[in-house]
Amino acid sequence: MSLAAETHGFLSPTGVEIAFLLVGLVTFGAALVTVTTRQLVHAALWLVVALGGLAVEYLLLTAEFIAWVQVLIYVGSVVVLLLFGLMLTRAPIGRSPDADSGNRWAALAVAVAAAAALVWVVVDAFRTTWIDLDGPAAGSTAVTGASLFQHWVLPFEALSVLLLAALVGAIVLSRKAKADARAVDQPRSDKGGAH
Repeated sequence: MSLAAETHGFLSPTGVEIAFLLVGLVTFGAALVTVTTRQLVHAALWLVVALGGLAVEYLLLTAEFIAWVQVLIYVGSVVVLLLFGLMLTRAPIGRSPDADSGNRWAALAVAVAAAAALVWVVVDAFRTTWIDLDGPAAGSTAVTGASLFQHWVLPFEALSVLLLAALVGAIVLSRKAKADARAVDQPRSDKGGAH
């Protein structure tokens, strides 16, 4: 038995576990405010708090690679894109009665069912998995990078080719749409001449 286990006991929480619980409560509160507020901009900003809280939880679990991916992709890209979408579409900034569809009970039932399904899947998938706490941190950048480029090189490259194909397809479609719009906007000449 280690000295820490003798000092704290098996069920006695450590500082990291207390911080994890507190950050989890703040994240859960921010997520609740995100889906219950009637102001779209406030919802987007509370979403930043919720996603940032998840990044802190990943850091507390020593998964710094996933934490920085969370910050860069979700907080840095998705929420900024959402805010730009709100601003460019001139969505109402204040309280919006349209933000509540009146389906709260149906949404709550779907959320509870989805949460139960996710918990069941995770518990069933990791029921017999044991983590070696004395080994290297499983979520560290070095371990994740080594696993990605040793065991997952082919799927990683296939995904990059797929994303490149999607990008090229989006460019081709946008250029075609612009060419069609130009053809419609050009004045049509009268082939029959003046009558």
